[in-house]
Amino acid sequence: MQHILMVNLERGWRGGERQTLLTASELQQRGYRVTVLARTGEALFKRATQAGLRVKGVGGNAGLFWFLLRHRKAFDVVHVQTAGALTVVSAMKSWLQTPIVYTRRTSFEVKPAKAARTLAKWERVDQFVAISQAAAQAPRAMGIEVAVIPSAVEFVPPDPDQIIAFSEEQDLAGKFVLATCAAFTPEKDPLTCVRAVHALWQKRQDFVFLHFGAGGSELAAAQQLIQELGLEQVYKIVGFRRDIENMYRLMHVFVLSSKQEALGSSILDAFLYEAAVVATRAGGIPEVLDEGRGLLCDVGDAEAIATACHQLLEDESLCRDMVAKAEAWVVEEHAIPLMVDRYCDLYNHGRQS
Repeated sequence: MQHILMVNLERGWRGGERQTLLTASELQQRGYRVTVLARTGEALFKRATQAGLRVKGVGGNAGLFWFLLRHRKAFDVVHVQTAGALTVVSAMKSWLQTPIVYTRRTSFEVKPAKAARTLAKWERVDQFVAISQAAAQAPRAMGIEVAVIPSAVEFVPPDPDQIIAFSEEQDLAGKFVLATCAAFTPEKDPLTCVRAVHALWQKRQDFVFLHFGAGGSELAAAQQLIQELGLEQVYKIVGFRRDIENMYRLMHVFVLSSKQEALGSSILDAFLYEAAVVATRAGGIPEVLDEGRGLLCDVGDAEAIATACHQLLEDESLCRDMVAKAEAWVVEEHAIPLMVDRYCDLYNHGRQS
């Protein structure tokens, strides 16, 4: 059975790290030999270890280089999950003599000044994967053959005690709960999210808005805007929560105001746990919300986001039908076994070629 090296050296815990763990765990259950190479002490390193996976830790790209130099003959496939790690792995292509699979999880355009260097890196990849058509656009425009393999979601059973405790802590009883799950970074556009909540508050006052997610460069500006708009009791910054699956179960409407989004895996979670979705036309989001699975708004249009949220809270039938359609779709199209089936096909293709 093939030995797969999963490489992800990111700090923190976001969509890419979760997908790395889900993929590695499913592969191991199927009998593959899997090693996860992660940054020592970071969330992926800890969670993969807790999951019973074989984990190796390094301090960064220099550690990655030396690890591959020492163990370059130990693996049948090197599956790189981040762009930074790919820089190192692709540069070592001639030494590795091992098929490289790369998963692109962003939809950022390639800047002209970096185009030649990026193309040289991408051309060394044996199997190039994008998580959405939007993420595939840039490499395809540069002549790279791309397979689209969307991210998967895992159903986590509810913990009623946690749900009740959080609801009481945040005084959610008798209120509609709207929420987002996004870091306070420019591409997530948290300031538009705050303005949208303010616009909705002008229409109705029967809701609370919860912002889950890690901090970032826009956190201070968001806090200031919340204060300026008088939303301190309405817009609650909750921070990162490991039990986020339970939090989705409290949401009536999930909002994503991103400027850039390759797929929007948090939307998939909202679908799975039956929250209606309002999001922007950014990156791969329109693919996810196609066929009436959610309401789309233009990037930066706070008033449109507020109007869409108001519509869903007012129209129970629309909301119910949308939620049912989205849940059925995500269960069918974003199951972990389906995602891993597609990766296994690529691993085998790489071995044969």
